[in-house]
Formats: sequence, C-alpha cells, structure tokens
Amino acid sequence: MSEKDEKRRFKTTIGGKKYILVGKGSDEHLQSVSDLLNEQLTQLRQTIPEASDEQRAILVAFNAISKQFELADQLTQRSKNIDPREVK
Repeated sequence: MSEKDEKRRFKTTIGGKKYILVGKGSDEHLQSVSDLLNEQLTQLRQTIPEASDEQRAILVAFNAISKQFELADQLTQRSKNIDPREVK
C-alpha cells in the first residue's frame, strides 16, 4: 500500500478547536486542507459575524460540495468530448 493510500492520524486546529483527523494523504495535503478551511472560516467570520460556528461550517461544506459537483460536471463534459480513437 502506498503512502498516499495509507490512512493516518493528523493533528490540526480548525476554527480554534483541536482535532485529530484520520484520512489518506500526506501531512502536507492534510495541512493544506486545514489551512484552506481556516481561511474560509475566517472570511465568513468577517463577512457574517452574526453567524454561529455551525452556520459557518454548513456554508463551507455547502460551498465545497457545490465545487465538487462543478468539477465532476466539467470532467464529464471533457470525457464526452474525447474521441475514443484518440485514447491509447
């Protein structure tokens, strides 16, 4: 099993709270995800300070899933546009 496929424990702080996450990927990848999540939570805290932590977390999750759908749609469109004779 490669390091990329191996589950690992990762300690991080998100939104000021400490977490131990279990997932695949390198420490660098998991830290990048944590950093981006913290950036998004900070932006939301500044934009809508009256929102609760739970509301901000839901908005971040909604945006992430929306982006995932967009990327999946793009991938589907690209794969439909590929001529099977071009794939070797």
